[in-house]
Amino acid sequence: MHSFKFAHLLLCLLLITPSFAFQLPFKIPFFKSSQAIIAEQQAAKTTPRIAVIGAGAGGSSAAFWISKAKERSNISVEVDVYERASYIGGRSTVVHPYNDSTYAPIELGASIFVDANKNLMRAAKEFNLSLSDFGNEFADTGIWDGSKFPFVMDNSSYSKSWWTSLKILWRYGYNAPVKTQVLVKKLIARFLGLYTTESPRWDDVADLAVRFEWVEMSNHTSIEYLVDNGVSQKFTREMVEAATRVNYGQDVDDIHGLGAMVSMAATGASGVATGNFRIFENFLENSGAKVYLDTEVKEIQRIPDSSLWIVRTTSGTEIYTGIILAAPFHQTGISIPSDLAEQVPPQQYVRLHVTLLTTRNDRLKPEYFGLAPGSYVPQTILTTFEGARAGGVEPEFNSLSYHGRVRRVDQGEQVDDEEGEWKVKIFSKERISDEWLAKVFDHVSWVYRKEWDAYPILSPTAEFPPVRLDQSFYYVNAFEPFISTMETETIASRNVVDLLLHEEFGSGICGSLISGSETGEENKTSVADNGDFVLGWDC
Repeated sequence: MHSFKFAHLLLCLLLITPSFAFQLPFKIPFFKSSQAIIAEQQAAKTTPRIAVIGAGAGGSSAAFWISKAKERSNISVEVDVYERASYIGGRSTVVHPYNDSTYAPIELGASIFVDANKNLMRAAKEFNLSLSDFGNEFADTGIWDGSKFPFVMDNSSYSKSWWTSLKILWRYGYNAPVKTQVLVKKLIARFLGLYTTESPRWDDVADLAVRFEWVEMSNHTSIEYLVDNGVSQKFTREMVEAATRVNYGQDVDDIHGLGAMVSMAATGASGVATGNFRIFENFLENSGAKVYLDTEVKEIQRIPDSSLWIVRTTSGTEIYTGIILAAPFHQTGISIPSDLAEQVPPQQYVRLHVTLLTTRNDRLKPEYFGLAPGSYVPQTILTTFEGARAGGVEPEFNSLSYHGRVRRVDQGEQVDDEEGEWKVKIFSKERISDEWLAKVFDHVSWVYRKEWDAYPILSPTAEFPPVRLDQSFYYVNAFEPFISTMETETIASRNVVDLLLHEEFGSGICGSLISGSETGEENKTSVADNGDFVLGWDC
């Protein structure tokens, strides 16, 4: 990678993770009473069943991985997926301008995935989903510290701009961006090992951190990790912090180094044109699972003197051989045995305000930024806390970005809206008011606001929730305090599915294949030979 191709470092700036989509026409079957179910299952041997709780990236992919295992072995198991919302996708969802589905959607939550995200890339290909390339959408970028722009990218094709490269050199020197790239490349190289037949299974995230040599990153703040590795404070607190604030709503003094490096790893940023949630809908459609939307799980309890579990929902009660919890435990409100609940420490989340709008203005008002009328203002503005550290004010938003023209969908093709409106997305810690919008835009046509717990607070830590809570009870979101993305949810779910299936059936996603040193060449398909091998999809 060219040392000055800083496009890759700023494309990460939209690696956001959040939720809401559309309900599919899945039927909700009739539930029998708890007593009747117990009596029936005691009277006759029934097909084992697994309950998956949550239909976001983790839950939908868990059901899909189970279906892959069933294709490759004699495992006979049924899967029920419970989702309390009325849609599939979790923190990946879209909104249509003016609430009109004839307009192309805007991602409200998890916006992009990248080349290194092999599960999502493979899914888009397998499910014939068209991708949008974000390669040039964020070329026109400035970093705002609350009172000034310490850095502005060239508004031409910046991946080829010698002027932008020169400005980076002038402000930050040669070592900072180059050393950051080296660290990011090292992270990606390790990360790609999770898709090979050498990938381990893990029931302790801390053990995985040791195996992949990520302990230094996860145990220290981003500023500590980067400065210790020779990256300057100025570069870390401006360029890297711009990435962590837009991706995770956190500053480099607080977020662990792994979160910062994930934020900076954005080569090949893409998204599904009709919404990333389509991937998760397809996971479930192709899994053969029964999906229960608008169904809240209230309680999970052991059956005494048994390895089975009782799941009580707002629609009834069922008995299961295994449980996969694919939602943040403390946000679910689910009652589980106290000895299990005590194993999961409370996880704080960033409360994020998302504001979507359309405007006829192709630029923001320069006066808001203290600039003279008619001055140039970038279309994408990322922020740093550095001005506040120096005694100034914190920016009133985390990021503000134009996302192209408002487009209508005509016979599957997107066409520009005749009025020439632009789509804009704002992330902020506080609600963006109409009065504030009037200070920044001359004209606003439509506004949509959403407040939610967008992503976990990624504090430095060496301790993580257990992946296995009890026999055949697994927790996908144990991975979230470590790395939180759509992609890593699919990796974490693959891991728990393999653990659960081996525990209960002696066979996993790739049959009896486990991992690493236990793998023989005969287990590798021709796909592995051409570099497209993705563990789980391939065996």
